[in-house]
Amino acid sequence: MKIVCASTVFQVSDLEAAIRFYRDVLGFTEDFRFGPYAGVHRDEVQLHLCAHQVWKRPVGGGAVVVFSDEVDQFCAEIRARGARIEADPADQAYGMRDFVVSDPDGNLLTFARSAEEK
Repeated sequence: MKIVCASTVFQVSDLEAAIRFYRDVLGFTEDFRFGPYAGVHRDEVQLHLCAHQVWKRPVGGGAVVVFSDEVDQFCAEIRARGARIEADPADQAYGMRDFVVSDPDGNLLTFARSAEEK
């Protein structure tokens, strides 16, 4: 077996609102919708949004780190579109430059790049 991809699943309270946020604020594209479950992507990153309670997971308890080639301009762009930035871009002791944004339910996305890349 060769593993080729994975997708974080965020539990959300309102699927429509979550899709709007990921599309309109973060720039993702909707891939599919199946009842209270949907998938979005941006470039090579896929996220799934789950609004049902079949597995009784808490809403807003998710987190993911998204690796990219740039973070400062992206942070400024999404802040201007109303994103709630939880931690501004900063160089970290672990060698990354990153920032944290939360979705409307409190799921956390850390966007990171190597601190050595300028």
